[in-house]
Amino acid sequence: MKSYLKFSVFIRIIAVLLLFWALDRHSYGYYSMLRFVTFGVGIYLVYISLILNKVPWAWVFGMIALIFNPIFPIHLGREIWAYVDIITGIIFLSSIFFIREDSK
Repeated sequence: MKSYLKFSVFIRIIAVLLLFWALDRHSYGYYSMLRFVTFGVGIYLVYISLILNKVPWAWVFGMIALIFNPIFPIHLGREIWAYVDIITGIIFLSSIFFIREDSK
């Protein structure tokens, strides 16, 4: 049986790579794009989590989306953002194994 990469797994991998790459120095535009991507992935994963009835995960992804929201940005120092990026990347990466679109 063929196994294909699901959309939610693909976007999580992209978000994780962008989050870990954010630990290096980049222009302000990169961090703005990172906010939009992480916010979008977070909102999509809230939706997937609620469909799968995994409410605690939905809360986690909702908090991530709130922290990274591009409309009302939260301004933190570079060091704090580094920790937030690492923690968010680890959460997205681990969620690949716990939140699956085809698990229903």
